[in-house]
Amino acid sequence: MGMLGASVGIRFIRFQFVDLTNNVRYRVIPIAYFEKMLASPRPSISILTAGLGVVFLTMADGFAPDSEYLYLPDMSSLRVLPYKPGHASVLGWFEEKLPIAGLGGQLSAKARLCPRRILGRVIETARTVSEVEFLVGFETEFILLRSTDPITTAHTLQGYSNSLALPTGSIAEQVLEEIVAALETSGIEVQMYHAEAAPGQYEIVTGPLSPLQATDALVHTRETIHNVASKYGLRATLAPRIHEYSCGSAAHAHISVHSTKADSPPKGTEFTALESGFLAGLLENLSAALAFTLPLPASYKRMLDGIFSGGTFVSWGTDNHEVPVRLCNATSPAAKNFEVKPIDRTANPYLVLAALLGAGHHGICSGSTLTIKNCVGPSAAQRGENGLKVLGISERMPLNWEDARGKLENSTTMREILGEDVIKKYLSVNATMAKALDEPETESAKLSLLVETH
Repeated sequence: MGMLGASVGIRFIRFQFVDLTNNVRYRVIPIAYFEKMLASPRPSISILTAGLGVVFLTMADGFAPDSEYLYLPDMSSLRVLPYKPGHASVLGWFEEKLPIAGLGGQLSAKARLCPRRILGRVIETARTVSEVEFLVGFETEFILLRSTDPITTAHTLQGYSNSLALPTGSIAEQVLEEIVAALETSGIEVQMYHAEAAPGQYEIVTGPLSPLQATDALVHTRETIHNVASKYGLRATLAPRIHEYSCGSAAHAHISVHSTKADSPPKGTEFTALESGFLAGLLENLSAALAFTLPLPASYKRMLDGIFSGGTFVSWGTDNHEVPVRLCNATSPAAKNFEVKPIDRTANPYLVLAALLGAGHHGICSGSTLTIKNCVGPSAAQRGENGLKVLGISERMPLNWEDARGKLENSTTMREILGEDVIKKYLSVNATMAKALDEPETESAKLSLLVETH
């Protein structure tokens, strides 16, 4: 056993990647062979290029079993798995075996469809072009189930932060405590956890990190939730909404914008020019980003007006939970915290952040003006035509999957940020997944498949 295994007792590496449908896939590699691989000139394993475009047993249009990527480990993403002693996980980078022409025409081995590369490119563009960096934190909402067919929650109590939903000695309390302990042991900051509104629903809030680190940590957090729940005979689902009579499960992202310039002006309670431009760009392109953040027809059962999900009008507001972008810390003299609410777990988080941060950075670069005013008090849906006009609110987000896909297809900004090929391949895989989830004959069977998949 080499130094990696000997130092913390690691015997197996789960070499993970996240596909375009947000399935986490991994190969388990014994530590001796993994360390041997690390010592090779180009440490990697081979993965079928179609691996990013497989939905169950169906290959999406535009993918074929005729080529392979190399998948190289990013050792900065290595984390131990306390729920499985002796195991650790690591993420990586997809590369072409031979260099091909990249977005600018220059030869590169970097795979254009690699979700982590896509996000990394957006981050690097913001840093080099505008001297801007971001911090991101996530909320993870999930429901503990005793059964997926029929859907049976771990308890029937509906209670936001209700103590009766986490009674001492209950299976839910044990699961949550073990999840949090595992996350902290693996190096992830947990800021809080609590019961959420729906039956069997809970939320875990993790601390801010740079975008790629935050997204890697989110993948690890979700894997920890699923695996610890499984140890107790439960199924954790992050499906968007399983009860029509109660709240859904989201994956809210908290984003702050920071200048790297040494002479950047001190912050006050007003938006900086960077924050204003970022928010303007985000709102201008939010509808086009929805195909990434709310990728399934089921996602739109959660994004409705009047159910604390962020509403359906393109808007922002201080402490307003009925707008898609909530300003959480308006009086803070430090960087502002923008909570983006129309995101759920069915979305690939690397593509989500690439779209959102890319949209915001586009606003900074283009000098976008923030024309939508602060929506406080009544929600946009309650204001009527004149009330919306006063606030500069004129756009409603797509209310269904088909319209969201159309917005993305017609967005020149998203094509500029992500590339034509990425959008084309993503939409193909996205359509294949939606079709597969719609195949069961009954609504209850469709819901069971959704929760088993997410």
